[in-house]
Amino acid sequence: MSVRIIDIREVTKPISSPIRNAYIDFSKMTSSLVAVVTDAFRDGKRVIGYGFNSNGRYGQGGLIRERFAPRILAADPASLLDDAGTNLDPNRVWAATMSNEKPGGHGERSVAVGTIDMAVWDAVSKIAGVPLFQLLAERHGVSANPRVFVYAAGGYYYPGKDLGALRAEMRSYLKRGYNVVKMKIGGASLEEDSARIEAVLQEIGPDAQLAVDANGRFDLDTAIAYAKMLRDYPLFWYEEAGDPLDYHLQATLAEYYPGAMATGENLFSHQDARNLIRYGAMRPDRDYLQFDCALSYGLVEYERTLEVLKTFGWSPSRCIPHGGHQMSLNIAAGLGLGGNESYPDLFQPYGGFPDGVKVIDGHITMPELPGIGFEGKADLYAQMSALAQP
Repeated sequence: MSVRIIDIREVTKPISSPIRNAYIDFSKMTSSLVAVVTDAFRDGKRVIGYGFNSNGRYGQGGLIRERFAPRILAADPASLLDDAGTNLDPNRVWAATMSNEKPGGHGERSVAVGTIDMAVWDAVSKIAGVPLFQLLAERHGVSANPRVFVYAAGGYYYPGKDLGALRAEMRSYLKRGYNVVKMKIGGASLEEDSARIEAVLQEIGPDAQLAVDANGRFDLDTAIAYAKMLRDYPLFWYEEAGDPLDYHLQATLAEYYPGAMATGENLFSHQDARNLIRYGAMRPDRDYLQFDCALSYGLVEYERTLEVLKTFGWSPSRCIPHGGHQMSLNIAAGLGLGGNESYPDLFQPYGGFPDGVKVIDGHITMPELPGIGFEGKADLYAQMSALAQP
């Protein structure tokens, strides 16, 4: 049985919200939803793979519809298959997607390709009849661990949001089973942010840990000033202090902040990941890397990134991806990542877990759903299945 991709569909959806971080507001944010339609059938249903891009980058409809999808559809169908000829080969589909592309130029292109790549992997694991995390573990010769650490990301700036509302938000995450929570900093003065941090730490007490995220807002002097303030608190990590490509800032900051730091969500290739490790003075014994496959050319490229990290002595367990989506959950369970971000109340229906999955002691257990598991999340699958209709 051979498999063909017979259509690739995209729709741009709003995920707007009045929230803001230190750099952007989300009032006009969008996301691309993609369906890769195949001629394969499983259990009497046509196999359709789905994907979308993570929050923080806008929908990529133009690039997907006008540039990348046509290349896949124009390729010789046999050239997209695995060696057995019975399933799609994500690496070969990726190669067709990126044909006639020059090196470099990461950014919006990487988001478009990553969205398609997610849908391809969803289709491949559905055709194989297994959850993606099991497929990945088998391909890499490792044991899958369906129990995945997750943390609750929130603490955004919001019109009229006072310390009481911030404390209530963080307490709600603990009630839902999380034991690590994250809040935004850098969108107010250092003094105001210090008060916000102290309020949250008082609220969560010894029951949880707090991470803080500056979303790349700071110059070097401000990043250092915050480091001197933050190092007095027992934080889980200090995230993305400066511009993601300012490796000198990151390296210098390590001289002032002995605790864990995290960055990488806005680096979109294995080459950029390699430069971060080479020049950013990231510490493999304590720091975390947040590369998000949905923004960085997909899982095909993420596997290359993991190989780069391996050559520098980094364990996959130091990777906790940005984005809060089920694709990264599957990668974490299948390839031994350290966990995944989660947005309990934001960016729905794209974030979160399949229905019925609960957070227990800061972890979730992956359900045995073929593919990425989107069909197990009713609100998300309603939008996906609508896109796939003839």
